[in-house]
Amino acid sequence: MSGIPHDHYEPKSGGAKWLESRLPVLSLIYDTLVIPTPKNLNWMWIWGIVLTFTLVLQIITGVVLVMHYTPQVDLAFASVEHIMRDVNAGHMIRYVHANGASLFFVAVYFHIFRGLYYGSYKAPREVTWIIGMLIYLLMMATGFLGYVLPWGQMSFHGTAVITGLFGAIPFIGESIQTWLLGASAVGQPALNRFFSLHYLLPFLIAGLVIVHIWAFHSTGNNNPTGVEVRRGSKEEAEKDTLPFWPYFVIKDLFALAVILVVFAAVVGFMPNYLGHPDNYLEANALATPSHIVPEWYFLPFYAILRAFTADVWAVQFANWISFGIIDAKFFGVLAMFGAIIVIALAPWLDTSTVRSGRYRPMFKWWFALLAIDFIVLMWAGAMPAEPPYSIIALTGATYWFAYFLVILPLLGVIERPTARPATIEEDFNAHYGKSTDKSAE
Repeated sequence: MSGIPHDHYEPKSGGAKWLESRLPVLSLIYDTLVIPTPKNLNWMWIWGIVLTFTLVLQIITGVVLVMHYTPQVDLAFASVEHIMRDVNAGHMIRYVHANGASLFFVAVYFHIFRGLYYGSYKAPREVTWIIGMLIYLLMMATGFLGYVLPWGQMSFHGTAVITGLFGAIPFIGESIQTWLLGASAVGQPALNRFFSLHYLLPFLIAGLVIVHIWAFHSTGNNNPTGVEVRRGSKEEAEKDTLPFWPYFVIKDLFALAVILVVFAAVVGFMPNYLGHPDNYLEANALATPSHIVPEWYFLPFYAILRAFTADVWAVQFANWISFGIIDAKFFGVLAMFGAIIVIALAPWLDTSTVRSGRYRPMFKWWFALLAIDFIVLMWAGAMPAEPPYSIIALTGATYWFAYFLVILPLLGVIERPTARPATIEEDFNAHYGKSTDKSAE
């Protein structure tokens, strides 16, 4: 599984040998548990297990909710209320599912920013990074599709706004929008499509997660130093690594338990805090909410979408060189998707030969600004599209693209990195002291 030298599974009993020769599932489990893992991993490496647990939680609670949900425009809202009021523990299952989506995105944003800081996207892990970004896009699609299903006011009108973005694509936009909705407006065909896709995509995500895990098991884990595990011999590799079980499994489970305590407190005491009160009103096409906003995890990109209005010079220039094809609405759509694409292109935009941001003094400051910028964009996306919020959103969007397209490539040329440890063992000993226990080496 991994290029790092380590002991492999050898079946001993007759039954194990029989199964291994026909379906090597035992060796797969063994290699996964004992895979050599860099022993200097810090607490930012716990989000993988949180994401895996949350995906399973979402699938299980989603399957239960589907047993009681009716995907029909006249009954959808009432069926959700039926789940909340009449189904045994229905309110808890729905709140776990709804807030589970938020936990999913909290974990994935920490996971992505961890990867950006420690250079987990750099060679040889570019494919792992791209697969991760595909999972993120499917998560966004699944989250949006699920938000439609309660058929509340924000669900209905948010669907109209988001699908309307595809209508902004020149020449083919109207056809794409009609195809997505199954009609000329949001209605029963759209609910049928979104329900079926919301039910299907999590299983596609689960498949990609398996490929994602397989990919980084093939290349080995990154670590805070960015220094690769020595692969010359098993003895050298053991100085840099520890088996995944029990060391990192126990660490991950402890972190997961702490996070689930917080999650349980949110579900139990403030389950609607991250939602919108308008979605507890049944959908009414004739009554538009005064301020339509998506769920919080879409807000940074929603802010970028709204930031580029017709009076922005970049929009005016794009409109001029395209002979009017690219208007403000289409430019905003391009900017919104472009903000995600530049993250996926980080392996090729980052020109530094140093992987970890820990040893890049200039990079640290620009990256800290990026993290702050993301939070500011999230806040601006929840505000009305008017000054000063529109100006703040435009400034934040400008820095987002400048970081990936200008700053990141330039830092690799002008930055002077600090000294890195020669091995993972050296870094580990510097932080925790040299171990005298030979079994832990």
